Amino acid sequence: HHLFYFNLFKLFLLLLQKLCGTNYPTSICFIVVNEFCERFSYYGMKAVLTLYFLSYLHWDKDLSTAIYHAFSSLCYFTPILGAIIADSWLGKFKTIIYLSIVYVIGHVVKSVGAIPTVGDTNMHISVHDLSMIGLILIAFGTGGIKPCVAAFGGDQFDEEHRQKFFSVFYMSINAGSLLSTIITPILRRTNYAKSILMSF
Repeated sequence: HHLFYFNLFKLFLLLLQKLCGTNYPTSICFIVVNEFCERFSYYGMKAVLTLYFLSYLHWDKDLSTAIYHAFSSLCYFTPILGAIIADSWLGKFKTIIYLSIVYVIGHVVKSVGAIPTVGDTNMHISVHDLSMIGLILIAFGTGGIKPCVAAFGGDQFDEEHRQKFFSVFYMSINAGSLLSTIITPILRRTNYAKSILMSF
């Protein structure tokens, strides 16, 4: 499995290099690959989230549905906060860095919440609480960077090359979303916790 993911990532990088060309700044590769990984992580986690609520946390269908949609709504509300932070305080680059860290911490907390024994014994906090804290952090992270990443990448180019960058950028978004939506449900057949960890 590790060899498959490595070859998939290598293929993605080769395609990226071919599309971008050699005269693009190195930072563009980081922006595009980061966006691919971010979307893979987000949609991979979301693909099994309701099943995680129902089968692992043993929430009923109504609560699971409500939390799922509340989380999705928060993810699309927080870009407003990210834009305000970037425009009036930190700037696009620092906003991306800091909120990406928040995003990663959210996934770590969510992943720890998927480990059966950790939440109840070692940390004196329930897996339900860890899951909710992780989801809130993820929502702030993914939403906060959303208005900044595309704008920051576009700022690196003049008008002539900007359209090509956005084609590659949105290709990486769609590729990450598609692959994660396919791969993560396959992994869940073995273990829900493994799927959550894989999406991270």
